[in-house]
Amino acid sequence: MTFKGEIEMAEFVEVCAEADIPPGTGKMFEIGREEIGVFNIGGKFYAIDDLCPHEGGPMHEGAVSGEIVTCPLHGWRTNVVTGESLELPGIKVNRFEVKVENGKVFVKV
Repeated sequence: MTFKGEIEMAEFVEVCAEADIPPGTGKMFEIGREEIGVFNIGGKFYAIDDLCPHEGGPMHEGAVSGEIVTCPLHGWRTNVVTGESLELPGIKVNRFEVKVENGKVFVKV
């Protein structure tokens, strides 16, 4: 909990091993109150809100093609690198900073 005038500091949280998310796939992690989809795009990891901006579908269950994940519910596409919706330009999901150290994936929340 923060009080007026306080700043909540973000921190990196370990979510998995690199090998847990093969290239071209994603996986969801609950971190605090956040449901975060972590995606492996050609060996580089990205993290976005896991809920599709259309109707809250599970983005981590969607097909990944290049930098684009397609929501399994209604086919809405989101760029996991930029967070931008391809269906409604200007709509973005939250992105989270990711780092990989010693074979482990960390997300900053």
